[in-house]
Amino acid sequence: MFGRNKQKLRRTYDDLLLADVEQAKVDWDNAKLTQKSVYDADDELEAETKLAKAKYQLLFREARLRRIKGHLQATMIKVNEFNN
Repeated sequence: MFGRNKQKLRRTYDDLLLADVEQAKVDWDNAKLTQKSVYDADDELEAETKLAKAKYQLLFREARLRRIKGHLQATMIKVNEFNN
């Protein structure tokens, strides 16, 4: 009885985390494109890009720690992108 509810809650929150990871990846990609597109990129724009990257990395690592299966493979990034 109680185990089913726990599994259902875990699945629900795992799905929400996957959605957040995918959205964070999109936000980070958009921030990188914006920074490249702007001729005079200022410090604020660079800080926004770094913040978007940090959010993505945090959510991605949490999903990996939870060993979430699903669309996570679609949002996988190359190791060297973490370093850029």
